[in-house]
Amino acid sequence: MGPITSPQSSAGIDSGWGPVFVRLALGIPLLIAGAGKVLAIGPKPMGLSGFAGFLASLGVPFAPIGAWGVGLLELVGGALLLVGLFVRVTAALVAVDMLVATALVHLPNGYPAASNGVELTLTLSLIALALVVSGPGVLSIERARLSGADRLTDSDPQ
Repeated sequence: MGPITSPQSSAGIDSGWGPVFVRLALGIPLLIAGAGKVLAIGPKPMGLSGFAGFLASLGVPFAPIGAWGVGLLELVGGALLLVGLFVRVTAALVAVDMLVATALVHLPNGYPAASNGVELTLTLSLIALALVVSGPGVLSIERARLSGADRLTDSDPQ
């Protein structure tokens, strides 16, 4: 059996498209949440000072630094996931972020998202871990950059 160049499902559909939709499912809510934390816009416009105050109320040390870190991770990380750049590293950081949020904020509230439980953050953690394993998929800047490097390498005279 030769090398597999394009993963195919049994239905003949390129399975490299799956991670693209997973990136959208994670990147969009992260971008919106990050915009609320960093830029104070969107459905939950906290701003950095409001988010830092929230973190401080939880007993998080260095809350202003944590607010910047989490806010930028969600804002910039969401954008990176949407375009498919640095997907595995970004997704790993997001998984840690969501697991910490699960433990610090949501665990005492049970499971349902409606009561601010673990449902959403745990789901986002698992989605992020899926991207760590799968990578960016077919429609991504990473894939385009790698394909371009392969074309350059393949066309070089030997």
